[in-house]
Amino acid sequence: MKKSLLIAASLVLLACQQQSNDDLKELYSLPKKLKEVSGIAYFPETNLIYTIEDSGNKNAIYAINSDGKLAKTITIGNATNVDWEDITKDKKGNIYIGDFGNNDNERKDLCIYKVAKNQLNKDLASAEYKISFSYPEQTEFPPKKKEMFYDVEGFFEHNGYFYLFTKNRSKNFDGTAFIYKILNAPGTQKATKIGEFKTCDNYNHCVLTSATISPDGKKVVLLSHDKIVLFKGFKGDLFHKGTQTQIMLNNFTQKEAIVFKDNNTLLIADEKTNKIGGKMYEFRLK
Repeated sequence: MKKSLLIAASLVLLACQQQSNDDLKELYSLPKKLKEVSGIAYFPETNLIYTIEDSGNKNAIYAINSDGKLAKTITIGNATNVDWEDITKDKKGNIYIGDFGNNDNERKDLCIYKVAKNQLNKDLASAEYKISFSYPEQTEFPPKKKEMFYDVEGFFEHNGYFYLFTKNRSKNFDGTAFIYKILNAPGTQKATKIGEFKTCDNYNHCVLTSATISPDGKKVVLLSHDKIVLFKGFKGDLFHKGTQTQIMLNNFTQKEAIVFKDNNTLLIADEKTNKIGGKMYEFRLK
């Protein structure tokens, strides 16, 4: 679920290493029917991007070709789109849908759906399994306004685990984000908090909307509306213990989706809001 954004806002710097970059390249406009893209996954062997939309939209995955045309719509018959906020894939090409949008921090039905690679050639597909989960640190639904840390819009699958990066909706936003880890296996689980970090204290510039890891597992990138946060030099899955770099995109729109195309190139998508956005972009890390 989305709330209105303040499009005109001043730039704010993170308390971390800075890199300026204005190499955001527009590739194409997204298909008109996709107004609320919330996540993207990339398949290099077919050059297709698979995407989803968030709450209020269909329980479907959409394949987009390199010309920005809608190549296929795959309805997931046994899954419900409560608030699908991100999509990712594993090394085998299986897709995972994160149904964990939680604006009001009230949900007790958070889950991730696995859609096997062999289902992607169907018009009506089925999720192979569902991972239901909860956050052990959350004891109230909703929590106090200053403790609303349990919305998520970004995750990825890596080495048999999911890594979730929280979207802070707390009163007096200070940029705090949690990292949770969940085993990629069917059933009900408690997410494990493995760390936290800060972006900046301006919600419009530093709230996190998507996450991705490079194919070689050496870089993690988080998206906000006008910048990305890059982690590298980490050991194991302690991503936040590596070097944290802010990279300005010099383009403020409602960016909601990011994925690595290769180890140094990112694809980024934004929603169309007030005739602004609705594009797919490419960005190369320097």
